Amino acid sequence: MFTESDIEISNVPSNTTSSTGIGRNALEQAIIKAQEHLLTLQDEEGYWLFELEADCTIPAEYIMMMHYLDDIDKKLQSKIAVYLRSRQSEDGSYPLFTGGDGDLSCSVKVYYALKMAGDSIDAPHMEKLRNWILSQGGAAKANVFTRIALAMFEQLPWRGVPYIPVEIMLLPKWFPFHLDKVSYWSRTVMVPLFILCTLKAKAKNPHNVDVLELFVVHPDKERHYFPERTLLNKFFLGLDKLGRVTRPLIPRSMHERAIQKALDWFTERLNGEDGLGGIFPAMVNAYEAMLLLGMPKDHPNVVIARKSIDKLLVVNDEYAYCQPCLSPVWDTSLTALALIEADNNGNSASLKRAYDWLKTKQLSDQVGDWQISRPGLPGGGWAFQFNNAYYPDVDDTAVVAFGMAESGLPDLEQSIHQATRWIVGMQSRNGGYGAFDVDNTNYYLNEIPFADHGALLDPPTVDVSARCAMLMARVAKDHDEYLPALERTLDYIRSEQEEDGSWFGRWGTNYIYGTWSVLLGLEQTNVPKTDPMYRKAADWLKSVQREDGGWGEDNNSYHDDQKYRGKYHFSTAFQTAWAVLGLIAAGEVHSPEVRAGIEFMLKNQLDDGAWNDECFTAPGFPRVFYLKYHGYDKFFPLWALARYRNELNKQ
Repeated sequence: MFTESDIEISNVPSNTTSSTGIGRNALEQAIIKAQEHLLTLQDEEGYWLFELEADCTIPAEYIMMMHYLDDIDKKLQSKIAVYLRSRQSEDGSYPLFTGGDGDLSCSVKVYYALKMAGDSIDAPHMEKLRNWILSQGGAAKANVFTRIALAMFEQLPWRGVPYIPVEIMLLPKWFPFHLDKVSYWSRTVMVPLFILCTLKAKAKNPHNVDVLELFVVHPDKERHYFPERTLLNKFFLGLDKLGRVTRPLIPRSMHERAIQKALDWFTERLNGEDGLGGIFPAMVNAYEAMLLLGMPKDHPNVVIARKSIDKLLVVNDEYAYCQPCLSPVWDTSLTALALIEADNNGNSASLKRAYDWLKTKQLSDQVGDWQISRPGLPGGGWAFQFNNAYYPDVDDTAVVAFGMAESGLPDLEQSIHQATRWIVGMQSRNGGYGAFDVDNTNYYLNEIPFADHGALLDPPTVDVSARCAMLMARVAKDHDEYLPALERTLDYIRSEQEEDGSWFGRWGTNYIYGTWSVLLGLEQTNVPKTDPMYRKAADWLKSVQREDGGWGEDNNSYHDDQKYRGKYHFSTAFQTAWAVLGLIAAGEVHSPEVRAGIEFMLKNQLDDGAWNDECFTAPGFPRVFYLKYHGYDKFFPLWALARYRNELNKQ
């Protein structure tokens, strides 16, 4: 770790000190160490893969899955329980992110999982957790997904969960609700869930573990599972009741046809060992639905579905947890950008292996759900995971193709233009981009009883749109076919800037992330750096810099209270890197704020060349589900330090 004396200008010869006062030798050493650390983590196939950690809900659900199936690995269960106990907050609850407020639904599932694992309800940590849950209204107030799990374990009646009949599969496209109108993650989670809920799946629960002590009112007597939120929500609740009453009128032939259509739908998308949608909830639902329909455990589809789930496990000597998904394409593309900035020529062999691997993952002719809205558009995208052919990710695609263009490596032109044309074709009507879908903006669907999480849709967002602009502008320097789409995107970005100068970050925490994303995108365009977009954004970033020179923002900024924007009780290396990169992109390389940010990163680098930020870095779904990308504190600071050095060398 660097000390103050390594960084300050006093007694440092002028030929080794930048005009900002930071020792060039210290800066170069930091870059080399960070670069070497990353290079040692590259897989022999060429990719990087870092752990992707969520809150305790998913590890708890893994234990619950074992008890649902009566397939309990006691050693693994014990290790997951160690992990769960270590994440408990001081008040007894379980938050959705480090330092956040307790979350009722997560806390209920953790309590149930720990009780299944053998923890006594009289143990201090269990008593504390139970008291907190009861103080929040008890398990009946948990979200829909938690109540469905409790119904499957016969802890509450099925009337306590939304009416989501499998016959939804037969609805016509003009109907207000249709699978094509919700996001990819909603589709993959819901379709097997239709089967589980319609057939009222019943857990084996071999030890008959119950959690009735978590209810304020006995579940059979509870009458308030569905609080009325809005007038539209009240209307949908009425439809929910009507559906339950008319359920016996559905012909058996229609019911069987709907089940078969649901099974066919997710079987077609099982995605091998990478799993349905590449995400844990969808994988588990598909696995349990196939078994519920009577498919034997040794059926190839059942076997591979279980393998996809178990590939998500992280098992150490002392503890274990389950990841929500795997992120090799995202990790590889961002690591490559950092290494390009650090030493494009010196890292060419490593970068060639990375981009050779990424070329094999580009989705060209494969069938995908995105073609529903863009049937004539040729492929060209990348998924987030190792394989997820039905669901290429616009964000990943923009970053991969931009990095390919920046690398200057041979034999990448075809991939770059194929990706850019696909990006252009995925543009929504307002000029922006969603992550997976086009014009996925049926906001009224967030009012249905099933959608109490408010994350049913994939509308355009600024951060994804900014990276699409970054790619289109970079490639349009030689090919003006991308300029019309780029102009529409820039208009969208301009319209979305907040009054304070920041931008909202959908897929990273949060306004610092959104603002960084836009500034990097704008830098590739012809928008002058005197433009108010630049100036307001730079001023905002400066205004939220912390006294230690760094930047930090926690996930409370996803709530409406503006006091959390760009704020945290400590700085993080990766968010400091975002802010520094954003300011440099805005022409602020010589500003004292950039210098202070660089000093913060130098002071906090570890001996192995990495950094250590013990906090969650991104939302899966704002207010509902958060993530910690274990690579963010390794490649983003390197990227910022190298960019700073390179800009100084231009002087």
